[in-house]
Amino acid sequence: MTTLNALIFDVDGTLADTEMVHMASFNQAFAEEGLDWNWDVPLYTELLNISGGKERIRHYWMQQHPDMKDIDGGGLQDTIERLHAIKTAAYESAVQQGLVQLRPGVLALIETAHAQGLRLAIATTTSPVNIAVLLRGAIGPHWKDLFAVIEDASTAPKKKPNPQVYLQTLARLGLPANQCLAFEDSSNGLQAAKSAGLATIITPTGFTAHQDFSGAAQVLTDLGAVDVAQLRTWHGQQH
Repeated sequence: MTTLNALIFDVDGTLADTEMVHMASFNQAFAEEGLDWNWDVPLYTELLNISGGKERIRHYWMQQHPDMKDIDGGGLQDTIERLHAIKTAAYESAVQQGLVQLRPGVLALIETAHAQGLRLAIATTTSPVNIAVLLRGAIGPHWKDLFAVIEDASTAPKKKPNPQVYLQTLARLGLPANQCLAFEDSSNGLQAAKSAGLATIITPTGFTAHQDFSGAAQVLTDLGAVDVAQLRTWHGQQH
């Protein structure tokens, strides 16, 4: 049986159910820039098929307002960058106000796995500031000490379902995929992890529960009842 040596976590939706706050932060950015755009839950659920906040804005812009070139004479990409910067600041403020918490079982599993010698990694296509504000608040100022590798939008520009972020994570860990488990909440994440050869545990959110999780090692409501021994069993069943 192949040994389980590392756990690799997605962030948004997986570590914390962040998407309602992200959606509100996008809407706040649109309002601040004088746009009449408003993303509601059904629309944002569809937009989550596009990985990456800037990519999501661009997709919506092109689909809904193809004739609108920019807001104030700046280029399209400049406007997207400004909207995303405002949105990121709004999200950071919301997290600091306690509007986002880790999902059930996540912190206990991270701490126990680390104590038992498993290596931990983050593989996400969100921005570094989003990761830092979430985990600094949930774990404390030394949160990075728990993670051997952190790959994010700044290091892996190709978004999920492209496997780049997982391939780079595995390379930096120095481990083959069959010694690791990935944790995801979406079909894009699952596809990315599977393409990198990783067995994957899925914990869907309200935004992703309707998606196709064929090929997942397990699909769970959350990680509240999961311990490292159970993960080793599931990993062994995959390998």
